[in-house]
Amino acid sequence: MKDKLENTDKIVKHWLDSADNNYTTMQNLFVSKDYNWSLFMGHLVIEKILKAVYVNKLQQHAIFTHDLLRLSSKIGLEMTDEQQEWLDKITTFNLNARYDNYKQDFYKLCTEEFANTWLSRIKILVKWLKSQL
Repeated sequence: MKDKLENTDKIVKHWLDSADNNYTTMQNLFVSKDYNWSLFMGHLVIEKILKAVYVNKLQQHAIFTHDLLRLSSKIGLEMTDEQQEWLDKITTFNLNARYDNYKQDFYKLCTEEFANTWLSRIKILVKWLKSQL
């Protein structure tokens, strides 16, 4: 096992503060009807909270990955099948919003209804993940 971090609380706070800023941006992007970017921000929110949980629980720097399901499994979180499915789907929002070959299809998929559904799920996961700290 790696040496324990000296500034765990500071690192956890950094991840949570950054996630909170991204959460506000996520909501603003939804209001401005930039649904694909809102969902991309939602992915970042979940990723950063997971990294805060990782640091808090394992007392190590979080691994470098954008794969939410992989990150949660490295932490050892007990999750429902539904939570796992949500994390797996939300991971695709990172790839689809970022890379040109996926952007157009993702943009078409991101209707107001689709974005609203997934932002609701992201908000549920945010609350649950913060309870893991």
